[in-house]
Amino acid sequence: MKKAEHGHTVTVHYTGTLQDGSEFDSSRDRDPFTFTIGAGQVIRGFEQCVLGMCEGEAHTVTIPPADAYGERVAELVMEVDRQQVPSDLVLELGQMLEVGQPDGQPVQVTVVALSDETVTLDANPPLAGEELVFAIECVSILD
Repeated sequence: MKKAEHGHTVTVHYTGTLQDGSEFDSSRDRDPFTFTIGAGQVIRGFEQCVLGMCEGEAHTVTIPPADAYGERVAELVMEVDRQQVPSDLVLELGQMLEVGQPDGQPVQVTVVALSDETVTLDANPPLAGEELVFAIECVSILD
């Protein structure tokens, strides 16, 4: 049987949950997910689980933060003055925004706190610091 190796394009079905069992993503209600092993398209732990799998094989793996989205970094949470936010922008807790960095590159942030004077933004990936559990089924392998 053919095993998934570096350079192979694989198609998988997956369900991702947190340690408490809450589901954060799944391909089960849509087309399976396709990626190329070694191309940096998925988190390291997901890729490592698929590496060596055969078509039809299924695994469940727990991925630590270091092999997923990393640990949460306190310095990526910043409080900004409300006057720095466009006055026509209606903000809500949990809202995702794209803001420009000093070098001009955009970064995704999440609104995590609001007051009359300040807005607290978190630039950590939403799943940073989380152990992720993936149930993965290898659907197909292409060279």
